[in-house]
Amino acid sequence: MARPDHIVVRQLGRIDYTSCWRAMQDFTDSRDDATADEIWLLEHPRVFTQGQAGKAEHILAAGDIPVIQVDRGGQVTYHGPGQLVAYLMIDVRRMDWGVRMLVDAIESSIIAVLADHGVSAAARPDAPGVYLGNGAKIAALGLRVRHGCSFHGLALNLDLDLEPFSRINPCGYAGQSVSRLRDLVENWQGDERQNVEQQLVKQLADRMDYRQLRHVQGLPPKASGLKRNR
Repeated sequence: MARPDHIVVRQLGRIDYTSCWRAMQDFTDSRDDATADEIWLLEHPRVFTQGQAGKAEHILAAGDIPVIQVDRGGQVTYHGPGQLVAYLMIDVRRMDWGVRMLVDAIESSIIAVLADHGVSAAARPDAPGVYLGNGAKIAALGLRVRHGCSFHGLALNLDLDLEPFSRINPCGYAGQSVSRLRDLVENWQGDERQNVEQQLVKQLADRMDYRQLRHVQGLPPKASGLKRNR
């Protein structure tokens, strides 16, 4: 069956991690071959998330920030206000893509967005994510693929408080420095997040060969209604 000719871009605002995670699982478990792919744009309240194979020793001192064990790949990372999170609900099997192709598309999209802001960055073969020339990490990546469909995604640091990263070994790397876009561009504006979101969605959609975007607000219907209401 041919895929839909559009990708859904879902604006969720600030949403607690667990509610969003359960919605991702429900969406993935309830979709079928005709369900449109989606990109969810959001930010989370302060939270550490620990991947499936995450090691406890990489959480140094969580303090007042909750830690949630989740079903994505990778080690511990931090989410908080001022970070752009994009979850990619993509039927990679329908696209005839492997996971590596999706990872490459995500990383190259972030790199292109940063380049538009005059920031040079690159991916690393030994560690998923996007890094500056000085080695600082500016974007994290973690995915899960189930029934040929991806969920979870990327987190790009815009203007968030970086202090919580000192409480962990980011993504399992002791001493890994972390950066944010606000510190790398001149005249950071209050509406810059919206600009970055638009640029990122365009880069991702282009790489997945989508030319039409359908913008919606809020979480999708519950799992029991996803197929009826797609």
